[in-house]
Amino acid sequence: MASFSGFIRKSPSQRLRQFFAARGVDAPAEFDWTSEGRGTALVRSIEELLAELPDRQQDAVKAELDHLASIADETGMTGAVQVCAGQGIVLEGLEGVQDVLLMLATQYPRMIDRVTVQTSLMRRNGGRQWARFQFPDDGKPWILEQSSARDAFLNETVAILELPEHRKREADWYQSVRFDPVTGSESTLTQATIYVEEHAQSELAFGEESLERRTVQKVLEVGIACDPKERVVEICAKGGKKLRDEYLQSFASHFAPHSEAPVEVPRRDVQLDMLRKAPEFETEPADGIEQVEVSSLSFRSSDGGFVRVEKRGEDETLYHFLARRFGQASPLRAGGWQILAATLRIMLEARDGKSKRTLTVTLSVPNTTSLPNKTEKDRQFVFDLLERWKLLAPPPTAADLFEVVE
Repeated sequence: MASFSGFIRKSPSQRLRQFFAARGVDAPAEFDWTSEGRGTALVRSIEELLAELPDRQQDAVKAELDHLASIADETGMTGAVQVCAGQGIVLEGLEGVQDVLLMLATQYPRMIDRVTVQTSLMRRNGGRQWARFQFPDDGKPWILEQSSARDAFLNETVAILELPEHRKREADWYQSVRFDPVTGSESTLTQATIYVEEHAQSELAFGEESLERRTVQKVLEVGIACDPKERVVEICAKGGKKLRDEYLQSFASHFAPHSEAPVEVPRRDVQLDMLRKAPEFETEPADGIEQVEVSSLSFRSSDGGFVRVEKRGEDETLYHFLARRFGQASPLRAGGWQILAATLRIMLEARDGKSKRTLTVTLSVPNTTSLPNKTEKDRQFVFDLLERWKLLAPPPTAADLFEVVE
């Protein structure tokens, strides 16, 4: 989990003051809340304030700050914008993600849970725990607002998880607004987060006198996001494809009972012909990228041959090597060769106390990438880059997925 130190240094002074006051942290009148020019000193001063609190209160405030810090990035900001737009909460005039999160934590505390879920959904997009399904555009209405359908879906979630009936469960239904980054168009989504009391676990904890074993009831989450207009449903949940398919069947039977069965939207095709010439990878300062290189290319010839070329020398690119060594006979120039796979190395700057590191991603035709093996944050970051560099094909439309009957 991210440390709250950097979060505090980047937070507006007045908003910090309001946040701590709302949690019963009393600061003397002369306390200097400004971070400009004294960021580290401000963090130490706040830690001294927290140290004066009772232990439980101190732990609670620090844990909340750590949590806010964990979603205080570009994805978290997008999640906050989507959730707040759906709830009519105006963010105009706020100074950034720290300002937004502190405002929500102080004035709309329930929204923080929704922003957390939204951020997690976006970070998991395209990962092993996420799937997207398309219903046919048959014009038949969905009944998303019907209380009985919502209750039945919640109860069936418990049955799918094979949990006893007495397990506690709760569903948080709300609307969010997504903005298309290219066209700027808006789409209103209906979302639900299903919270279910999972199997109890036994853990060690400190009691009044010594260590003791306690039973802890964990909470499992299932995320659903649906666009009734586009007739799309996204499901994010642990348990693999089998469980996600069961959630989908339950969704369809309760909310779209008159529609034909949906199909899972396949993964995006990769577009490796973009790499036939040395690419110019567009980056922005906010990306924190030092360099991007194509470190390997794999080719298949029309007569069955296979070639894999890896970059070895530091003084030339893979493209320079192929041109120098093979000239017009290079698989990039000669006819009859198809690019089967490519490996990119994305070298990141040292930032926020972290050392330099390299993200390696492999793309293989027709639609395989190594993104599911990345962390949620890295996967979303690389996914956005691949879209920007046009190495991913546009997502399929409903017309692409369903046969048109004349």
